[in-house]
Amino acid sequence: MSSPTPELPLVVLDALMPTAQRLVLNRRGSTVWDVESHRGRYAVKLGYPVAATAEWPAQPWTALAPAREGAVLHRLGSEEIAYGEWEHGTWNIQPWQEGPDLYRLWEPCRAGSSVTPHASVALGCVEALVELHAKGWAHGDVQPAHFIVGPERTHLIDLALARGGHVPAGYDFPFRGCLVHYEAPEIARSVLTTGEAEPTQAADIYALGASLLISATGWRAVEYPDDAPRPVQRQAIVDGRRRPVIVPGELGGLIEAMLSTAPEERPTIYDVGQTLS
Repeated sequence: MSSPTPELPLVVLDALMPTAQRLVLNRRGSTVWDVESHRGRYAVKLGYPVAATAEWPAQPWTALAPAREGAVLHRLGSEEIAYGEWEHGTWNIQPWQEGPDLYRLWEPCRAGSSVTPHASVALGCVEALVELHAKGWAHGDVQPAHFIVGPERTHLIDLALARGGHVPAGYDFPFRGCLVHYEAPEIARSVLTTGEAEPTQAADIYALGASLLISATGWRAVEYPDDAPRPVQRQAIVDGRRRPVIVPGELGGLIEAMLSTAPEERPTIYDVGQTLS
C-alpha cells in the first residue's frame, strides 16, 4: 500500500483536542507529531505497513509498533499513555520530552574544536538505561536519537522493540534487528542466521557504547561502506571490523569495554554508571 497522507486520525483528535500540532517525522512506516492541547504537550506516533520495493522487503510490523510501544510503556508504569488502532495501523500518545538528542548535543565535539564529550551527559544516558534494566527489560534499539537530554534528566524513548514483559499478542512481532550501526555482534549474527534475534541488556550496553562513540567522533564502531546492504554491514560486525576508539580520557576506555565482542566481557549498566560517577 502507499503511504497514507500524514494527518492525525479522528480518534487522536478527539482524545487530545489539539490547540497546535506539528509533524516532526515522516518516514517509512511511521509519522511522529508534536501536539499541544489544554491537557499538555504530547508526542503522537502513527504506524502503518510498508510495501515492498526493489530495495526493501515489505515491513508489516511497522503498523503495530506504536501500539506495542504503548503497551510496553504501560507495563513500565508510565503515566498518560494511550494507544489503539486506526485505519492504517496503530497509534500511541505519550508525554512530549523536550531537549536535544545525544547526537545533536555533542555536535561541537565532532566539529574539530577543542570541545570534548562531557562525562555528565554520558552518565545521564546511563541513568536512563539503568531505570529500564532495573525493571528487567532490554531496550533493543538503543541509539543516539533515542536519548533526549532534557533540562532535568535524560529520557530514553522509542521502546517499540523492548523485551522483558508481557505484550498483547495482537500487537507483538518478532525482533529482526535494529539500526545496524548499533547492533551487537551476537544480534547481527543471529539475524544473519535465523532472521530474528532476542534483545538483551548486554546488547544494549554495546549499543550505548556505539552511540557514545559516534556522537563524540562521528565514526561508527564498525567499518563498512556507507551504501553496503544490511547483510554486508551485519557480516562486518560479526567479523569484528572494529574501528579504534579515539575518545579522550576515561570515557574512551569505558566505550572500548562496552564494545567488547563477547557479551560477558562487557560491563553492566551499573558498572558503567559507577565508573562515570
